[in-house]
Amino acid sequence: METRRTIVCLCGSTRFKKEFIQANFEETMKGNIVLTVGCFGHADKDVYLLTSEEKRALDKLHLDKIVLSDEVLIIDVNGYIGESTQNELNHARALSKRIRFWSKRG
Repeated sequence: METRRTIVCLCGSTRFKKEFIQANFEETMKGNIVLTVGCFGHADKDVYLLTSEEKRALDKLHLDKIVLSDEVLIIDVNGYIGESTQNELNHARALSKRIRFWSKRG
């Protein structure tokens, strides 16, 4: 009987696009199902600038992804955790999700 795959939700500032892509690859190669951001609002703001309404909707959508996940991976480059990421971390903790931090990979 095959075991259920782990669902990992990537959380962090969308300024860290390169790290999100790397984490997505690494978690996928481990055989995990990865839930991640739908766009990189900070990194790609010259391509598309999110409205305040879109940002709020995407933040809510990401909280829903955390609900679906088994664990979250906080992409905290140089220890950086912004307001949205802190909200996601608090949500994950309230739901008793396993939490890992990108800065403590190993």
